[in-house]
Amino acid sequence: MSNYNFKTSKYMKTSLFLLITLFVLSACGEKQQHKTRSLINGNKLDGWHIDVPAMDNNPGTINPFIIRDGMLVTLGEPLGHIITDDEYENYRLHVEYRFVEGAGNGGVMLHSSTLRAVNNLFPQSLEVQMMHGNVGDFWCFQEDIEVPNMEERRGPKENWGSTDGKLRNIKKLVDAEHPAGEYNNLVIECVGDEVKVWLNDTLVNYGYSCTSQKGKIALQSEGSEIEFKRVELTPITEITQSH
Repeated sequence: MSNYNFKTSKYMKTSLFLLITLFVLSACGEKQQHKTRSLINGNKLDGWHIDVPAMDNNPGTINPFIIRDGMLVTLGEPLGHIITDDEYENYRLHVEYRFVEGAGNGGVMLHSSTLRAVNNLFPQSLEVQMMHGNVGDFWCFQEDIEVPNMEERRGPKENWGSTDGKLRNIKKLVDAEHPAGEYNNLVIECVGDEVKVWLNDTLVNYGYSCTSQKGKIALQSEGSEIEFKRVELTPITEITQSH
């Protein structure tokens, strides 16, 4: 009888050990799914491709996107975009940046797809504006999004749209930008058809019913030198609707 109990106890301990091991491995796998990773490696532009119209017919045209001191830098000229090779959906993007020479202009293009869809330059996308004084505005480039107080922040409804000649700019809620030349932390969360934007820990914009929910991420070269100290992406696997 005692021998039977010993074997049973030994079997139970072995089973418990296996269950704990499986739980730990599962937890590690879940943690890996949520792991934040940098989209820049500090040495070269792996994982990105360049779309600069001026480079099409002139191989000698300077590439405005470089790595300098471990940071991704856009020189501002010529105009164009650097675009991720991969598509993303349901994620949090953390961009830490500064304009090198005072007030400047730039943008983060979300859910990017067709290249040069607007003005033979901008990809089909939803832009989170980075222009000094307007950081956090939405711009609609053949994609669209809704926000609270839409007419107040976008203009007359009959003029809304996402193509040339339409009201494509949706103003941010509040201003939270640091003085020109200082670093800013821009956090963008895309979950389902919602987009939330924080600037320096302040919620500056929120939209829903976005016409696209996934795509590539692009950064602009738009006339200003910008240092990107951080471009990090964290997947979000649990989708919750908050509007």
